[in-house]
Amino acid sequence: MDRNTVIAKAKDYISKEKDAHFKGEVEKLLGLDTPEALKELEDRFFQNLEFGTGGLRGVVGGGFNRMNTLVVRQATQGLANYVIKAFPQKAAAGSLKAVIAYDSRHFSKEFSEAAALVLAGNGIKCYLFSGLRPTPELSFAIRQLGADTGIVVTASHNPPKYNGYKAYWNDGSQVIEPHDAGIIDEVNKVEEIKSISLDEALKTDKLQYIDKEIDAPFHAMIRSKLFRPELIKKMAGEVKIVYTPLHGTGAMHVEAVLGSLGLNVITVPEQREGNGDFPTVEFPNPEEPPALKMAIELGKKEKADVVMATDPDADRFGIAVPSVGGEFALVTGNQMGCLLIDYVLLSLKEQGKLPAKAAIVNTVVTTGMQERVAALYGVSTLECLTGFKWIANLMRLEETGKLGKNIVFGCEESYGYLVENEVRDKDGISAAAMTAEMTLYWRSKGKSLLDRLNELYTQTGYWEEAGVSKYFPGPEGPATMAAIMADYRAKPPAALGGIAVTKTRDIKNSVVISGGKKEPVDLPKSDVLQFYLADGTIVSARPSGTEPKIKFYITSCADAGSGGLDGAKAALGKKLAAIKKDIRAVIGE
Repeated sequence: MDRNTVIAKAKDYISKEKDAHFKGEVEKLLGLDTPEALKELEDRFFQNLEFGTGGLRGVVGGGFNRMNTLVVRQATQGLANYVIKAFPQKAAAGSLKAVIAYDSRHFSKEFSEAAALVLAGNGIKCYLFSGLRPTPELSFAIRQLGADTGIVVTASHNPPKYNGYKAYWNDGSQVIEPHDAGIIDEVNKVEEIKSISLDEALKTDKLQYIDKEIDAPFHAMIRSKLFRPELIKKMAGEVKIVYTPLHGTGAMHVEAVLGSLGLNVITVPEQREGNGDFPTVEFPNPEEPPALKMAIELGKKEKADVVMATDPDADRFGIAVPSVGGEFALVTGNQMGCLLIDYVLLSLKEQGKLPAKAAIVNTVVTTGMQERVAALYGVSTLECLTGFKWIANLMRLEETGKLGKNIVFGCEESYGYLVENEVRDKDGISAAAMTAEMTLYWRSKGKSLLDRLNELYTQTGYWEEAGVSKYFPGPEGPATMAAIMADYRAKPPAALGGIAVTKTRDIKNSVVISGGKKEPVDLPKSDVLQFYLADGTIVSARPSGTEPKIKFYITSCADAGSGGLDGAKAALGKKLAAIKKDIRAVIGE
């Protein structure tokens, strides 16, 4: 991009941005007139921050390629335009409603208020949480209030410099086709932004703050999903839980729900309060072992039975449990999903509540172990694309009677679980409550969670997963990622880690290729490639939907028979290392 174009775009932004902070950032860069400032301006203006199928996510700052109030207001105007067209009768009657929640990231409150005033300016009544609230509560509130749409301002587990914006539909799930494409089209066409002042929005009742009237039923709903409240009451004093919200939204809800059950919850004090700098962690993500370091240290000191963590918007949930020698073992998202599936299905069956045609749902990159665990209880497994909105879509079909299955649990490998029907996104709060009960249940049987996981391995085989990912930042990043995926499609590997690839599933092109034969794929199109190896291992590749990186997922199984678990672990470790080496060669690591 040439200098004059960059400067023209910067001046255009300055003329439209009403926030003095973000406007000032760009004005300062223009005033420097140095090569470094020009390079920074180019990064801020070489493209518009894309409103994709999941909404917005980007670095906070002034510029069209940043998260700021102007970009949020434009996105909200597009969302408002689409909602008005989708529900014309309600729009004419002035009865459209929306809900907005936000997390602890920088400018989350400001972005939420800006979005609320645009919705109000378009005649849509907005219910805005008065303080930090998690993503699952936003989903719950949409259904509870009968709203037509919703927004949560969060960048989930991304580094501190990011923020984001996710759009939701009237069933409480993130938007999917055809609404995602329709909203994107409206966002791209926005020329005029309709907004009113805060005073006017409050006086005309187009803005209403909410908190306890949603918190209380949300907590009650979570407690109602537990299977053994009498066991919790009896044994609550025997279990000690250390918990960290990683400077996010989870503390209030986890402490309230688990505390109301009589459980002893010790929250990591340095990480309890919301803080967009996330000062004690590099990544506020329970998937990353360093993020749980402080919680595990406190867990050792307190001799905790389980360490729990949620990410900033409390939709992701991770744990660590005591292991040998006083250490704590991290439980992966895939393993946690298996444990919860096992406990939920076992409990439903024991209590005579397992419905006919019961099913669990997971994603195309989740461990195959979950399907085998579900099969132990005669329950089928439904597969969907990566992203909880696709799990919610199957729940939507079930609700309308079009699925032919009764979904009892949903999960994805990236630490997302859903044990209830009242929320249509992953819920770290309910997962925490169910995990607490599960811990007590297995303790009542003389077992730990690791003991139960090992029992499942003896029944399903020993499974292990591995991941490889690489960031491609900057203007050239998208083209580099697209080239890698295109090359993989044109020249798929004959083998990975020395094991022959026998089948390729290309979800973007809706085809499975095996032995020269082609079969259709019954999934929505998505940029995902999967390689099926001769030994049953599956390697999946996909660009991230929220970050500039390509992600590879490997899932594999070994018989835990003659060599035992230790032998199976050793064999899989060598295999996964060889496969990862081949993948890294492709992405230039």
